[in-house]
Amino acid sequence: MTSILYLMLGILLGGIIGWLAATRRAAVDPEQRRLEEELRNQAAAARQEAERERQSIASRDLELQTLREGAASSRADAAALRSQLDDLRARHQADLVYLRTSQEKSIAELRETFKALSADALIQAQPRFLELAGETLVKFGETAKGDLSQRQQSIAALVKPLEEQLRLYQERLQKAETAQSGALGELRRQLEVLAQNSQALSSETLELRQVLRSNHARGRWGEETLRRVVEASGLSSHCDFTEQTQMDDSKPDLLIHLPGGRVIIVDAKVPDLDLVAQSEQAGGEHRARGFAEHAAKLKQTVKSLSDRDYPARFPAALDFVVLFLPAESLFSAALEGDRDLMIWSQSKRILLATPTSLMAILRSVSLSWQQFDQTQNARQIALAAQELHGRVCKFLEHFERVRDGLEKATNAYNSAVGSYERLVRPSAERIKDLGAGVEGKEPPVINPLEVPLRSAPLAALPPSDPSASPAPASNAGEPEKGASSSLSV
Repeated sequence: MTSILYLMLGILLGGIIGWLAATRRAAVDPEQRRLEEELRNQAAAARQEAERERQSIASRDLELQTLREGAASSRADAAALRSQLDDLRARHQADLVYLRTSQEKSIAELRETFKALSADALIQAQPRFLELAGETLVKFGETAKGDLSQRQQSIAALVKPLEEQLRLYQERLQKAETAQSGALGELRRQLEVLAQNSQALSSETLELRQVLRSNHARGRWGEETLRRVVEASGLSSHCDFTEQTQMDDSKPDLLIHLPGGRVIIVDAKVPDLDLVAQSEQAGGEHRARGFAEHAAKLKQTVKSLSDRDYPARFPAALDFVVLFLPAESLFSAALEGDRDLMIWSQSKRILLATPTSLMAILRSVSLSWQQFDQTQNARQIALAAQELHGRVCKFLEHFERVRDGLEKATNAYNSAVGSYERLVRPSAERIKDLGAGVEGKEPPVINPLEVPLRSAPLAALPPSDPSASPAPASNAGEPEKGASSSLSV
């Protein structure tokens, strides 16, 4: 009974505890559900953000892989080009060696061939000769029993083909020897000319390199190249050259005049050519180091030219100076040594130019001068037309006075005719009627002038408007906008 009581008490206590727990859970569940919902939302947002980051990282990895592949391809292309250049140089040297060895080998082979052909011809001719002689002797023995004249005719008939073959063989051998001698002589002459040209080219190259080691010689070369580029562009009439007779850099080499009185300053500079040549022949790290050293020297030249401040010494000059390099390879080698050389030079107000780019600048200047000349011609035409208009108006004023004079003369003439008809002619007729007139003479009938005079077309011409006249001559040097826009170098 006690156990049953304890059991019932336990059940009752369990129910009370369960009811209390359920009541407490019912109070806590809304807050917990709200927190769980926020946690789920934050987790979903975090997953979305992680997915976006993953996609961004994948896209960047793909771009990085593409850039790496492009860089590898560029390096491979550069290596292939350097390899091709090395192969071309090696083939050039091999061709020179081959030509020298081929000359000696060809002469030796031609001599051996000639000896072999002569020996073979003799060896081949001997069996045939013996065979023909044997056949001749056999036939001669068979026919020896016949008549002597018949045997002689037979012998002559048999020997004649042999003589003909020997003659043809001698002719062919003579022709072969002549042709072989001519070919050998021509080959020898060509090889001698090739050797002379190669020697002359080597000596001229060496002499040119020795001459260009001098700074003054390199400067003269740059100036002459600059002059040829200007002459080729057809702009010599608008350019002023300054000859550097001594080591004097106080003046630029060239002033390019622009419409409006402005000028472009050009100075030719030639760096050390040996350094560029040695760098081009080297490979790998030595090549890159040589090009970097060449770019550094060119930057020193740019800085020195910028420090001279030519635009301040020439008030009409543009705010930059063109540094002319007479060879494209000098510019490309410097860019390979320093990729930021162009931007750095522009920050120093120096524009690097090669013959190609300078030709483009000169063509633009030439076009602006053509447009400026056309504008000047149009202004001169306008001035001439304005002057002609004034002269025509003045002439028509005189012409109008002539018309007025003619009109007055006509009126006076008609008045005189009226006076004649009213006074003079009746008196003359009356005198004739009285018998005092001249026989056969009658007073003439004079008619007045009825033709009206036309007015001069002075009113048809517009008056000269001073406000419509072209710009005065003092502003004639200023180019139009269309002409100056092509000079935004």
